[in-house]
Amino acid sequence: MATMSFDRTPAAPSESPDNKVYFDGCRAGKLILGKCLDTGKLFHYPRHVSPFTLSNNVEFVEASGDGVIYSYSVARGKEPFCVAYVTLAEGPTMLTNIVECDLDALKVGQKVKVKFRATEGDGAPVPVFVLA
Repeated sequence: MATMSFDRTPAAPSESPDNKVYFDGCRAGKLILGKCLDTGKLFHYPRHVSPFTLSNNVEFVEASGDGVIYSYSVARGKEPFCVAYVTLAEGPTMLTNIVECDLDALKVGQKVKVKFRATEGDGAPVPVFVLA
């Protein structure tokens, strides 16, 4: 018997001036990454300071939204769900949820695609992933 992921509504994210670009992107259906202009490396979550050089020589770029499951864990309770690390096609790995799937069929290396899920109240949507 399949264990389907529970369709829950996440809490609204805490927004600040530092993550405004990211959540504005989520509202527009775009997954945003940070790019360190000193090293050329991309990073998630995007912020105004590079985690590689600690400089503010950063720009924000749109990701394709494609990725693969790097690692995951399934919480099997009354409302089962999956927490996963997804490695994006652009390179960075992000913590997220895999939704709308049979949790028993998940495998490391499966291809996934970003989807934006509405949050409680008037909060910004958050990125989650579905099987591609």
